[in-house]
Amino acid sequence: MGNSFVGQPLFGLSLSVIVYTGAYMLQQRWRFLHPLFVCTGLVILILISFHIPYEAYKHGADFLTLLLGPATVALGVPLYKYASLIRQHYKRVLLSVLAGALTGITASALLAGLLGGSRTVILSMMPKSVSSPIALEIASHLGGIPELTAVLTTLTGLVGSMFGTRFLRWLGIYDDISIGIAMGTAAHGIGTAKVLKDSELQGSFSGLSMGICGILTSILFVPLYFLLGH
Repeated sequence: MGNSFVGQPLFGLSLSVIVYTGAYMLQQRWRFLHPLFVCTGLVILILISFHIPYEAYKHGADFLTLLLGPATVALGVPLYKYASLIRQHYKRVLLSVLAGALTGITASALLAGLLGGSRTVILSMMPKSVSSPIALEIASHLGGIPELTAVLTTLTGLVGSMFGTRFLRWLGIYDDISIGIAMGTAAHGIGTAKVLKDSELQGSFSGLSMGICGILTSILFVPLYFLLGH
C-alpha cells in the first residue's frame, strides 16, 4: 500500500468501515459470527500483513472513537422511555449489578491466580467487566497493564455478546429485564449493543446496568487501592 494513502486519516476510517461492512455481511449468513470480532481480527491481520504501523491506522480510526460519545448518550433514549419501569425495579437492578460486579472481580482474580498469573496480570484482569475507559483507569491506578486490560475488556464484551443471551436462556432465563441487567453488568457496551438489537427493553436495562456497574466497580476498588499501598 502506498505510504501516501496509509498516512492519511481517510485510510484508518475507510479500512474500518469496509472491513466492518464485510463482517456484517458474513453475520447475515453465519449468525454466530459477531461483526466486531471478525472486524477486529481482519484489521489486525491486514496491519500485520502489510507492515502498517498501528499509529497510521489509529490516525483515521480515532474519528469513529469520537462517535462513541454521542452513541453512549443515545442510550438515554430507551432509559427515558422505560423510566417508570426502571423506578419499579431499581432495587433489583442495584442488588443484581452489585452482585455481578463482585462476582466478576473475584472470579477474574481467582482465575488469573489459579493459572499462575503474576500480581500485575491479576490487577490488569480484575476490572475487565466494565467499559474500557473505566477499566483502563482502574488498572492504571492499581499498577496493572492498561494495554492488557484493554484487550481483556474487549474480549469480555465480545464473548458476552456472542454467547451471553444463549447461556442465559440455557439456564432458563427469558425475562427481558434479567437478561438486560446480566448483559450490561458482565459485557458492558458491546453486550448492550447486542441486546439492544434484540429488544429495546433489554437494551435499556443493559445500558443502565452498564453505567451502574462502572460506578460500583470503581468504588469497590478504592479499598484495594489503599491496601496495595498506593
